[in-house]
Amino acid sequence: MDFTFNVTIDPDPVRIAQLRRITSVLLVEWASSPMVQDVTVVVSELVTNAIEHGRGAVGFRLSLTGEGLLLEVVDGNPVHARLRSAAADDEHGRGLLLVSCLAADWGVSKDGRTTWAFFPVGDGSP
Repeated sequence: MDFTFNVTIDPDPVRIAQLRRITSVLLVEWASSPMVQDVTVVVSELVTNAIEHGRGAVGFRLSLTGEGLLLEVVDGNPVHARLRSAAADDEHGRGLLLVSCLAADWGVSKDGRTTWAFFPVGDGSP
């Protein structure tokens, strides 16, 4: 069975924690998931990037299919999100590194507005 949650939010930092909580609840409801923590970290990183670097409202979509869990975050900025090299004393710049370590795959749409992360389905749960 496939499930999708889709919402558009104002670019307010308070929404980051709200979307983490919503994601945790949805993953537990949709399937018993040992990956809730990893997925919620990726939610935090992608939504934070959209709020801090994007333009306008932020779109958030979480889709679970038989293939896996797809997280998509959309903003109005056409500049592609990219991995950065952060110095040891930098306070920022490691978010997409975390995404690349926790998700099986991630990327940015051709128009630069959507950043996505994918988590494969193993035993029937994301």
